Amino acid sequence: MLWYCRFSWHSGTTANEVRRRVVQQHEAGTNHPEQIRGWYNLAGGGAGFLMIETRDPRELNEIIEPYMDLMSFDVHACYELPYQETVRAFQQKLTARV
Repeated sequence: MLWYCRFSWHSGTTANEVRRRVVQQHEAGTNHPEQIRGWYNLAGGGAGFLMIETRDPRELNEIIEPYMDLMSFDVHACYELPYQETVRAFQQKLTARV
């Protein structure tokens, strides 16, 4: 399952606190980089999102929970729509209705 995990730093969270936590969790082996499909920060800092793939939703908690004292998360399950295939499927459905 693919998860869109939007994060926003809590008021007062510093960049160094986030850096320290990321390194700490990396060294502890709990970040699971093999499951992170994307990590994006928003321009201006203090917010961004991760794309994380897990087999079981409980695995997601293991990755983001250690950060919840520094930032809040808004998590949604999502799926990819390959552009060309999706447009073709839409075209087929539209012509089938005519």
